[in-house]
Amino acid sequence: MNTRKIILSVLGIVLIIVSIYVAIAIVNSKNTPKPRPDKVVKTVFVETVQNGVVPIIVPANGNLMAKQRVELYSEVQGVFRNGNKLFKAGQEYRAGEVIIRIDASEYSASVQSAKSNLYNLLTSIMPDLRLDYPEIFEKWEGYLNGFDMETPTPPLPEMTSDKEKYFISGRGILTSYYNLKNLEQRLSKYRILAPFNGILTEALVTEGTLIRSGQKLGEFINPDVYELEVAISKSYSDLLKLGESVKLTNLDGTKTYEGKVARINGNVDLASQTIKAFIEVKDKALKEGMYLEAQLNAKQETDAIEVDRGLLLENDRIFVVRDSILDVIDVKPVYFSEKKVVLKEVPDGITIVSKPVVGAYVGMLVKQYQGQ
Repeated sequence: MNTRKIILSVLGIVLIIVSIYVAIAIVNSKNTPKPRPDKVVKTVFVETVQNGVVPIIVPANGNLMAKQRVELYSEVQGVFRNGNKLFKAGQEYRAGEVIIRIDASEYSASVQSAKSNLYNLLTSIMPDLRLDYPEIFEKWEGYLNGFDMETPTPPLPEMTSDKEKYFISGRGILTSYYNLKNLEQRLSKYRILAPFNGILTEALVTEGTLIRSGQKLGEFINPDVYELEVAISKSYSDLLKLGESVKLTNLDGTKTYEGKVARINGNVDLASQTIKAFIEVKDKALKEGMYLEAQLNAKQETDAIEVDRGLLLENDRIFVVRDSILDVIDVKPVYFSEKKVVLKEVPDGITIVSKPVVGAYVGMLVKQYQGQ
């Protein structure tokens, strides 16, 4: 019994001693110094400022519209008759060629009746002219002999005296003549002629249909010359010049075209404070409705530089490098484009950061990398 107590006492003392050593080891481990990380120095892209002339390019865009465009409307009523060419979109016509022919047989008969009435009146006055006015007889006889029922009525002979005017007017010839010319003028509206070489872009009727007065029939354009309508800020309106060359590109940026400023609107849009400019462009590959982007040479800014917009900080500042340490300076932005900003008041020879740096701050230690 005494031996068992002795063994337990010894084990207790050993456990106490071991616990003390473990506690001392734990305390000592907390005092072990932590490893200090190496200081990281970021490499930044820089460039030396050299102020110069920066062209201000104003981007604009829009859809092409034909410079010469005619909307075809009917001023008379009748049946659309077949012509030499089908009235379909994409059909080409030469200047003076008949685009639309409306049946005018009934109205043409009325014109012929009025023309016959004028001819009869002229015939009836010839005996009186021979007897009472022999000095003007030959003039009117020549007009009567040249009168053709199948061709447009020629102008009446010039009347040189009041007696001649009174006589001719008193017989109702002037009234009959002007009534006839009015009918002939309306008869011409049964045919619509191409005002210029062009192409039909819209056809709203087909041959054989009844056309009503005032009905829209289609659209006709000249495919050789187009205009691009663009809206630009009013601050650059006085810098654009008529005839100035403009570079145009398609939506994909694969093709370029040369245009020129043809017109500048004098009115400022109240909502957007922009002014519309019209750029004329010629190219066989262009089609109406195509979307193009224009680069307008608005002005040239002197003593300025152009940098990425991402380099401009809040409060109009940019990062500079002074003795491998980042700092900031105040600048004056004068023009913003989609990706660039034009700055003034940047001292020549100063080293600026040319590409954005993640996590940059004033006083940050950096290593310079010259170039872009």
